[in-house]
Amino acid sequence: MKAIMVMFDSLNRHLLPPYGADWTHAPNFARLAERAVTFDNAYAGSLPCMPARRELHTGRHNFLHRSWGPLEPFDDSMPELLKRAGVHTHLASDHPHYWEDGGATYHGRYSTWEFFRGQEGDPWKGQVADPPMPADLKEVRRPGYRQDWVNRRHLPTEEVHPQTLTFDAGVEFVRTNAAADRWFVQIETFDPHEPFFSHKRYKDLYPHDYAGAHFDWPDYKRVAETGAETEHARYEYAALLSMCDRSLGRVLDLMDELALWDDTLLIVNTDHGLLLGEHGWWGKGVLPWFNELVHLPLFVWDPRVGAAGERRSSLVQTIDLAPTLLEYFDVPRPPDMQGRPLRDTLTDDTPVRQAGLFGSFGGHVNVTDGRYVYMRACVDDTNAPLNEYTLMPTHMKARFSPAELSDIRLVEPFAFTKGVRLISVPGHSMINTAAFGSLLFDLAADPEQCTPIVDDEAELRMAGLLARLLRDSDAPTDQFERLGLPAEGPVGPEHLLVRAQRERGEETLRALPPVEEFPDGRFSVRTPVAELTADPAAAEILRRHIPGVTDTENLQFMATISVIGLAALPVARVSVDQLRALATELAELNATRA
Repeated sequence: MKAIMVMFDSLNRHLLPPYGADWTHAPNFARLAERAVTFDNAYAGSLPCMPARRELHTGRHNFLHRSWGPLEPFDDSMPELLKRAGVHTHLASDHPHYWEDGGATYHGRYSTWEFFRGQEGDPWKGQVADPPMPADLKEVRRPGYRQDWVNRRHLPTEEVHPQTLTFDAGVEFVRTNAAADRWFVQIETFDPHEPFFSHKRYKDLYPHDYAGAHFDWPDYKRVAETGAETEHARYEYAALLSMCDRSLGRVLDLMDELALWDDTLLIVNTDHGLLLGEHGWWGKGVLPWFNELVHLPLFVWDPRVGAAGERRSSLVQTIDLAPTLLEYFDVPRPPDMQGRPLRDTLTDDTPVRQAGLFGSFGGHVNVTDGRYVYMRACVDDTNAPLNEYTLMPTHMKARFSPAELSDIRLVEPFAFTKGVRLISVPGHSMINTAAFGSLLFDLAADPEQCTPIVDDEAELRMAGLLARLLRDSDAPTDQFERLGLPAEGPVGPEHLLVRAQRERGEETLRALPPVEEFPDGRFSVRTPVAELTADPAAAEILRRHIPGVTDTENLQFMATISVIGLAALPVARVSVDQLRALATELAELNATRA
């Protein structure tokens, strides 16, 4: 028995032909759907990147207890369990987060592993002088932005692109071991995650007229670009998606050539999607987890079942992949795993669960039953209490600071920590859900989640499902308190939030007006904040309409950010009315100087 997993990052379900896309060039995904089972109701669980991979290893949710972080000492790792049972496990990846503080315990769980450098500002090539950088619409430019332009100079052709090298390595492993038995290879590329860096042959698949600034790395914010700029970024994503499709085709070709369909499990999956202007937003993590982000593409071929060219509607999640691989190799599953093997579902669409839980640490806690999606916000503006429970105190790229650890507490074990006590420290979230409020969507009537509904009966049922799933996950009591749900007993009408929080959600989710609607000129909403502050009259207008912006210690951070770019950031809390009034006065200032 053999198994191959082809894993992408930020792969958008709705841009793939098997899920209805008619403008992207992805023939190998269409070919895959003919050779495998396509899941129509696959959902993420813990988000984003490393929390999703922790689920991939452990088969259980982790976002209720922990933010982005490593595997914990008490975690059961699927690749390691396979390794201990005599299955050789191999990881070939260009995913840079594996090699940071917050991901450093994952790759060591495999029998062997290899890594390819250069993705998304990976600290790879050392260059002291600034690299040439084009005029770019990306306004939030952290150090990784500069490093990415250093790296790109060393990736001039498709042959040396990290994605290509990752699939080269995966193909080499399969060729080397095709005649052997009991192995699992995970071929995992960071693409099509931003930046959408691909080469000419893929960009040529999407001809369009565009004469604007470079734009292949949107910030995580509201859309503040023109229609043409937004369309261009979507085409840049599509070009990288087509490159991913070609890489997938190499694996399918290999399975054909070596007759691997007879004895090899194939899973093609992703961790989450990415908003490309839908709902008026870019990115992820700074707003609620809409279906473009969590309703995932998933394809599985199981040679024992033999189902191909078929679809399944059962609700499945990322936590089901580890149990599926363990069951396939006849390796016992630890009792802590919440997921279920997919063999029966592959056979006859046997249901896996009534409802699925998903979310990110400190954000909305969400539940879907396949028809409704319920996004539960914090009960008040504090988004508290919120605590990290861990034995591995690291963030994405840093260790917890001494200040964070100064008020450390030792807490009793959770059901899944194997009797081990954990440390607890106050946690912080990328998003304060109070700004959006609790949201309820009926996917049957509103599959694109354009209009949240108020339905007390439906909310009560979904809140009850959510409370049950929280209890099944042994969620900390502070999560129940943060969300205003009972840790024990029934959920009642007194626990509902959608109606009470409706207005704030409607305002926060409102898209910015198209930038073309605002007056243009020497000073406008597209002028960088730093440039406005350098002019006394413009600075006074800015101070009057956005108080405090010119006094902030973040002015250096805003060296390239425009006024509308600032308004697009969810943390800025700049209203559309403020923006319009500011734009009007800047236009009047232009007129007086004409």
